[in-house]
Amino acid sequence: MTVTKASLAETIYESSELNKKQAIKTVETFIRIAKDCLINGEDLLLSGFGKFNIKKKEARRGRNPQTGEDLMLSARKIVTFKPSGRLRDRINAPK
Repeated sequence: MTVTKASLAETIYESSELNKKQAIKTVETFIRIAKDCLINGEDLLLSGFGKFNIKKKEARRGRNPQTGEDLMLSARKIVTFKPSGRLRDRINAPK
């Protein structure tokens, strides 16, 4: 199962005193703040959940796996996520 913005807003609506519009606005506001934070190069730390951060990758040589042709991969930034210890433990706990 995949959690979507709509299903997240629905869960917030059902478990809080917010109406549906407020729940949707809450989810959209959080996502906007998270995006802005990462776009500005800031780390996003959610205690008990994990940390999103931006890493810079230098330009490097690569290879097209279909043709075997060498090529240059340009420098870029990527978003990484490191789960908190508590989240990692809960994911790996026997069911």
